[in-house]
Parts: sequence; C-alpha cells; structure tokens
Amino acid sequence: MNHAGEYNRGWNYFEGLSAEEAAEREAAETRTADGYTDPKHYAWAGSGDGSRSRDEMRALEVLQLEPDASFDDVRAAWRRMAKANHPDVRPGDKDAATRFQGVQAAYEVLKAAEEQRTWKPA
Repeated sequence: MNHAGEYNRGWNYFEGLSAEEAAEREAAETRTADGYTDPKHYAWAGSGDGSRSRDEMRALEVLQLEPDASFDDVRAAWRRMAKANHPDVRPGDKDAATRFQGVQAAYEVLKAAEEQRTWKPA
C-alpha cells in the first residue's frame, strides 16, 4: 500500500498539457463522471420505482404505511404509534417498549431520507 502511495505522489496527470488543455480535460472528466457522484440506484430495494431504499421500505412497514406515503403521513403515523406505545403510557409493558423503540428507529430512518431528498446545496 505504501508503495502505491509513493509511486502516485510524484505523478502529474496533466503533465505535458497546457493550462487550457488541463482545464478542459478536468472539466470534461468532471462532466462525464457526474452521474457517478451519488449512485442512488445501489440503494433500491422494493418500492418499485426506486425512490425508496430497503431500509425506508422496512420503516414504512413498521409504521404501517404504503410505499408512496408522504412525509406528513409518516410524521402522523409516528406520533400516533409513539403515543400508543410510549413507556410512560404503558409502564411495565416490555412489548410496548420494544414497539416504541422500533417506531422511533423507523421515524429516524425516514426523517434522514427525507432530509437527504430535500437538501439543496448552498
């Protein structure tokens, strides 16, 4: 591994090119590689249209929602199920506590996915 690092440390990819040619090549490679910067298709796993990952589909199942549910539906189902299974509401019920933890985890997965979908670079 160190050998490859030493070899590549001194290698100039743009050697022999003018500054304009180097800038053109860099722009062309960035443009053509752009489709590979965020390969979402590796996360597909079941919603049919590829918009939801396998984890999202499992989370929707836990919240008893359809694959095309909006985030507002997710939030409403999460609140309803969290209130019904909260340990303060059902003290001593270990099954309810386990369901509550599952509901919380499902919501976190879906919330993170929604934030990723709606995030826009500055």
